Amino acid sequence: MTKHAAVVQGEAVPRERVDAFLQTVTTTPQRGAGSADMRLRRVGATSHDGAADARQPHTAPPAAHSPQAERQRRRWATQVVVADELARRACEERGLEQPPEVSPTHVLAIAGTDVADLGSIVAATLAHSAAARLLLAELERQQDVPEAAVQDYYERNRDRYLTPDALRRGVDPFGRTAPADFLPYQQAREGIAHELGRAAGHRAFFDWFDQARADVVYAAGHEHPGDPSHPDHEHRH
Repeated sequence: MTKHAAVVQGEAVPRERVDAFLQTVTTTPQRGAGSADMRLRRVGATSHDGAADARQPHTAPPAAHSPQAERQRRRWATQVVVADELARRACEERGLEQPPEVSPTHVLAIAGTDVADLGSIVAATLAHSAAARLLLAELERQQDVPEAAVQDYYERNRDRYLTPDALRRGVDPFGRTAPADFLPYQQAREGIAHELGRAAGHRAFFDWFDQARADVVYAAGHEHPGDPSHPDHEHRH
């Protein structure tokens, strides 16, 4: 049996790192939450700064009730550990000063809603990896949201900007309304720009991850859970 789980840029990632991560995972996700390739589908999806405001424990594929489940669980954990390694290298390349790593026995939690929005691999990576959170924050910071995009979002989603009084009166945002029924654009603008920038940052993080892991070589038993080359593959959405 090999002593490594994967090879990243010519360097082995020890199996011990996967084993240590598996010791921190105790709960199970929604069916099909194992894909790292899910995309944010709405501007309001949040990361809560990677995990700081999380309310529920992050989740892993099904606990080891069968050999197949155990194999998939290990493959899922390998993806998280590899993503952490890739993020550490990316931060170093960008000259980002990384904070101390979280102890494997004190992994941060992440909200269940984020698991649905991000996919359990990326959600768990952000909870597990300080480097991944730092990289995500940097990618969010780099996003330049055009004013036209902010205004377009405001115009297309007027139902989100009804005033409290309009909501109490049951105003139909797509029916007859008055300007006073909506929050002014300038009042809503900052929040919209923030959410659009966050969503763009998450897309940039997914794109980075897809490219960064393209050349990773996995040891037998540590492939991606959705890799069709192994008999237990599972890739549901």
